[in-house]
Amino acid sequence: MFASLADFFAAWSLFRDPTLAGVLAGALLGGLGVYVVLRRLVFLTAAVSQVAGFGVVASHYAALHLGVSGVLASPWLGSGAAALLAVGWLAWVSSRRAEDADATLGVLYLVGAAATLALATRTTAELHDVSTLLFGSAVAVLPADLRALILVAVGLGVLHLVLRRGFVAVVVDAEDARVRGLPTRALDALLLATLAVAVAVVTRVLGALPAFAFSVLPAMAALRLAPSLSAAFVGAVALGAFAGGGGYVLAFLFELPVGAAQALLAALLLMGSAAVAAVVRR
Repeated sequence: MFASLADFFAAWSLFRDPTLAGVLAGALLGGLGVYVVLRRLVFLTAAVSQVAGFGVVASHYAALHLGVSGVLASPWLGSGAAALLAVGWLAWVSSRRAEDADATLGVLYLVGAAATLALATRTTAELHDVSTLLFGSAVAVLPADLRALILVAVGLGVLHLVLRRGFVAVVVDAEDARVRGLPTRALDALLLATLAVAVAVVTRVLGALPAFAFSVLPAMAALRLAPSLSAAFVGAVALGAFAGGGGYVLAFLFELPVGAAQALLAALLLMGSAAVAAVVRR
């Protein structure tokens, strides 16, 4: 017999941090996902989330088997460094031969996923269940994880508010931005770096599957319905937050994996937006 909402709120002290982390992660990646969708970089976040997951596992492996300790063995550092290296490599490949970008994303995704699974078998003392990293966990969000997520979300949020015009100009029409004298390469590199950091942090806290879902599905839904780009950003943040928090509630009620429930709810929101958009067009 499934649990009820009353049961969920009765144990709110236990589920508060994971739920709030889902809301915050969904809002953060939902907003950044607008750039991802507009730039047609949907599979970038899939590849980066897998590589970031490998960075987490590699950090545990280094601590257990190579004697690495302190900051250098931090899963946060491993996740962020791996994600930034992946984005840097993609940017370098794209600058030399743009048509190789898709192939590079495929390599990053496959190598990241395979290496994560392979190396995780050597780190079972730290990673009791690899699916926690890949698909999300019910109660794995610690207060420290939530605090780190809050710091990153606030920092990136402020940065994007300050540089929003530049980021939008580069994504919507890079050639026009270049003519107007904007530092397009620097803005593009900074945008990709912030996306890499956000995906890495969410992957470390919630898992690769919800990180990928949040960075794509809410933005796609919002762009279908929003009358303007500004409204699309607001809508994507709201839908991402709803998918992150609501998905956690669904996981509790129906005994589902959290990351899968969050991704499915985001997909349902996308399908709902497509239906509403079709009705409006008619």
